[in-house]
Amino acid sequence: MTQDSRRDQAAGPVPVGTSPVFSAPDPSQPSGAEPQRLGGSWEYLRGHDRSTPLSHDAYHALVREHMADLDRLDPGRDHLVADPRLIVALDVDGTILDMDGRVSERMMASIARMRHYGAQVVISTGRGIQAALPVARHVGLTDGWMICANGALTVRMDPTAPGGYRVVDSVTFDPTAAINALTQAVPDGILAVEDLDAGFRTTRAFPEGELIEEQTLATLDELCARPVTRVILRAPGMPLEEFSALVADSGLHSVEYAIGWTAWLDVAPEGVTKASALQRLAERLGTDSSHAVAVGDGTNDVEMLTWAGAGVAMGSAPQSVTAVASFTTEPVWRDGCAGVLDAVVERKRATC
Repeated sequence: MTQDSRRDQAAGPVPVGTSPVFSAPDPSQPSGAEPQRLGGSWEYLRGHDRSTPLSHDAYHALVREHMADLDRLDPGRDHLVADPRLIVALDVDGTILDMDGRVSERMMASIARMRHYGAQVVISTGRGIQAALPVARHVGLTDGWMICANGALTVRMDPTAPGGYRVVDSVTFDPTAAINALTQAVPDGILAVEDLDAGFRTTRAFPEGELIEEQTLATLDELCARPVTRVILRAPGMPLEEFSALVADSGLHSVEYAIGWTAWLDVAPEGVTKASALQRLAERLGTDSSHAVAVGDGTNDVEMLTWAGAGVAMGSAPQSVTAVASFTTEPVWRDGCAGVLDAVVERKRATC
């Protein structure tokens, strides 16, 4: 499906959760410099202790452990090795990007090594295009593919294209039913819809820094005026348990949904997930899920981890995510995702 043949879906939205975006201050930058806008969650950081990074020896032990995990899944080393057939689908927040908005040197180096062998490293995120692009570019991805908005948008990065990318696949839906249900459930919440290439229309401004993209204030009727790729509900300061209960009772029937680190909900077109977009991308690239490694930490990653030949959960992931994963790695602040990628590369090097 191309941008010109996008399909509008009016029925049954599936809510999928992601985390908000913010600009983390970088102490290495000169005083007064504009911080790089990569993302994270201030609200999540409050009350969450982070472990120190792994030592050199402990990190290499992790890589060896994951080589054994991959050998169990692919004993012949025919599928889960770094080569042009391999898709490496990476969630952003909590997977390659720390909660304070930074990417470690190990993570950067592991992506570079993977690309050296021709593997397709695919950013696969709940973020929209304008929030995902800075992360992709920061880790050295200026060409290749991104899955955005939890699968509603597939983007080909192309330095020669306007803005550096082209949308090759998009799925939209009528947001009216979702907006009506969520307005009733959380009357004080902030509602927003995402416009392709035009930021967000919102009922009021999000807390400072939580959206990188442009925000345009709009009425509820204006939010419902045309099909969109997603709806966002945000309830700043509301306890996650209370928010989850309200959404569960909101009247969004016959759907599955997941909520992010904080009181933040994304609603996507029915049947659209990271996995559905990755399946279409694999077909486009002439490969399949058996040649795929996916790494994520959120409930919006469940379908992706199940789809991939090796679906890896981060150590910070909830039990509902680790339960479906092929295996679990360390949390982001202990370079778990980098350890997985380096294990894939080392298996390739061992066969050369």
